Amino acid sequence: MRGRVCLTDLQRAHYYHVLSGGRRWPRGLGRAAAMHYFSVTRRLKSIKNIQKITKSMKMVAAAKYARAERELKPARVYGTGSLALYEKAEIKAPENKKKHLLIGVSSDRGLCGAIHSSVAKQMKNEVATLTAAGKEVMLVGIGDKIRGILYRSVISYKTEEKPIFSLDTIASSESMSIYDDIDADVLQNYQEYNLANIIYYSLKESTTSEQSARMTAMDNASKNASEMIDKLTLTFNRTRQAVITKELIEIISGAAAL
Repeated sequence: MRGRVCLTDLQRAHYYHVLSGGRRWPRGLGRAAAMHYFSVTRRLKSIKNIQKITKSMKMVAAAKYARAERELKPARVYGTGSLALYEKAEIKAPENKKKHLLIGVSSDRGLCGAIHSSVAKQMKNEVATLTAAGKEVMLVGIGDKIRGILYRSVISYKTEEKPIFSLDTIASSESMSIYDDIDADVLQNYQEYNLANIIYYSLKESTTSEQSARMTAMDNASKNASEMIDKLTLTFNRTRQAVITKELIEIISGAAAL
């Protein structure tokens, strides 16, 4: 008695793919099954490669953590001692001080969770609290990550106001009395020159902000377009696979009817 082994199209594709060295799939195999198989194979290979990388990074991080912990122990002694001195002496920051300095510490590399964002969030909360109280805040970032989060670059905009005063307002100012022998003609020339400078400066700033905003808007639009292309491509592939599967079912049903 002769036995038979029944295999599905996907199983036949797997064995033929292995025996051929990963170069082709058997003739007569449904294209949908072959496409699905190679898609799964590529995804598995990609995920396995990523897993190897993450495991290696974990081992490196573990070794660096052990070293950092050894270096932290003596530093913790001095740090806690200094903080204990502040606490026992009841030293507090004077409330009447106008200027405040905040120092944020991070690193130059990412892929370490929410450490950088949590530090930046805390600093932003402190800045908001101090600014609301009318304080002047200065920031110092140690590490590229914290500077990248807090730095006000071209993708962040702040509206500024530049004052423009009339000739009468300038002439009636009490502080102008410190300048001797300023007649009306000199004062008028100064006011006109100052007005032209402020307007020209504002126009140049507006043009620069416009180009910067356009650059950012187009960059965001390009990214959104890429995401939409990916989604549409996925939808197209799923639709094509559904059509092929439907055709295969019709062929198989017709063959079974014969």
